[in-house]
Amino acid sequence: MEIIVKFNGDIYSIAQRTGAQVELLKQDYAILDIPRENIEMLYEYAGIEDIELPKRLFLGTTYNLTSSCIRTVQDSYRLSGSGVVVAVIDSGIDYSHPDFRNDDGTTRILFLWDQTIPGNPPEGFAEGTEYTQSEINNALQEPDPFLIVPSRDFIGHGTAVAGIAAGNGGASSGENTGAAPRASIIAVKVGRGEDSFALSTDLMRAVKYVIDKSRELAMPAAINLSFGMNDGSHKGNSLFEEYLTDMADEWKISIVVPTGNEGSAGHHHSGRLSTNNTIETEFFTAAGLDRFYLSLWKNFADSFAVELIFPDGYSSGVINIESQVKTVRNDNAILTVIYGQPGRYSIDQEIFFDIRSINDTIKPGLWRLRIIPSVIVDGNYDIWLPTLEEVGTQTYFTDPSIYNTMTIPSTANKVIRVSGYNDRLGSIAGFSGTGRSDEPLFMPDVAAPAVNIISARSGGGYDSFTGTSFAAPFVTGSAALMMQWGIVEGNAPFMYGERIRAFLRLGANRTQGLSYPNPTFGYGRLCLANSLEYMRRYKWGGDRLWRII
Repeated sequence: MEIIVKFNGDIYSIAQRTGAQVELLKQDYAILDIPRENIEMLYEYAGIEDIELPKRLFLGTTYNLTSSCIRTVQDSYRLSGSGVVVAVIDSGIDYSHPDFRNDDGTTRILFLWDQTIPGNPPEGFAEGTEYTQSEINNALQEPDPFLIVPSRDFIGHGTAVAGIAAGNGGASSGENTGAAPRASIIAVKVGRGEDSFALSTDLMRAVKYVIDKSRELAMPAAINLSFGMNDGSHKGNSLFEEYLTDMADEWKISIVVPTGNEGSAGHHHSGRLSTNNTIETEFFTAAGLDRFYLSLWKNFADSFAVELIFPDGYSSGVINIESQVKTVRNDNAILTVIYGQPGRYSIDQEIFFDIRSINDTIKPGLWRLRIIPSVIVDGNYDIWLPTLEEVGTQTYFTDPSIYNTMTIPSTANKVIRVSGYNDRLGSIAGFSGTGRSDEPLFMPDVAAPAVNIISARSGGGYDSFTGTSFAAPFVTGSAALMMQWGIVEGNAPFMYGERIRAFLRLGANRTQGLSYPNPTFGYGRLCLANSLEYMRRYKWGGDRLWRII
């Protein structure tokens, strides 16, 4: 099975001794494909700093260039994304769609790596098939190009995201033009077959691939990651999030991630405990689920037991930390409760509840979780249910929190976090993931249009899309235009990474009477024209050693 490791020293020697295959992601990160029974052996090696199992992330699936001030920039600054890579890591891309072609009919896609088609992986990677620009162009000459390059976007999510970030309205200046209509494109199709989820390891590979390709091409890159999950602490301290944070410092890139569609889903509950005061929280589950989880995070200094009451009234019994791992069977369901330990990057503790059906599905209904305190020092706790894409709208807490609903990996550091708003009304979209009310480090950076967005449809034509997945590519395309002005045109050679993020925040439109940053809009609504104007003002001071001490 695959696991993520952070290491130092000779990982290949460790792999040889444990029967593992190594896929090196970075100098100190790797994916090991290791026999399940040998995982315990890794703990014996001093060179292994941390280990994490891959987790499942789901696509966030649930007129705008003008409201985001992008059209003004395209016209006034004559920017189109030329010389910059827009990378879309998603469900694939319909490479035959005219939105991704030049005026002469050739493709703007430099590389397409389909991780789901075995056969010809990129150099240094173990799976999938890579298609080059020339191979795609050859395919486009055929009556049925998919017989030559069989990569398809069955879901349509990636095609729509790419159209918003870098579509060209069918190689013309049409109404459906994306933010960076002349940018070069690198597309990575991640996932498991035709499903709408990918493992965190799939995304880690994809980010490394895009950065490697962009560096080889000597082109800056804006990377769009429209995936999300709730399985984690939401504090940026998983190995997956730490990896994204580290990779954000590689090459001339910016990574853009939506805050997810969990704002009104009712999948987060938080509270505060006191010693000897039992708390009970309730949640409903929908019919048809064969698995779901609860991820409870608390201060490691606090001690308490838990008890889960099934919809039929059956109790798991009181489970405390002495049990470490406890398995309970009730009718058709198996409950596993795991008391975790603080990690290398986190002082918090997770209590993980995994509920699976033995066959068929889990009985739906009202569940009750009792938290039974013994010694409480801090008292604060957070619990997450899976995302809407995993469990639907009929699974929710009866007393949810309206804050801290940003999905992972938008909680990673050094990524640009994008929430979604309705640009026709000026109000935040109810589904948009929200940040923490007490911590600006875990709030969105900017909000972008997310309701009824017109973009390219897989299979041809255009359609309307809603969700924060479709807000993020407005920012991705904007980052590409900022990179073109700064790096390609020589106005600000270091216009990437945190600098892009800072200028997007500075230029955001803010409503009088609201305090910023806030958990919904972050620093305000995306306005690329304002950001470009500030960039122009700072042109000579930021990239040159103008002050000598």
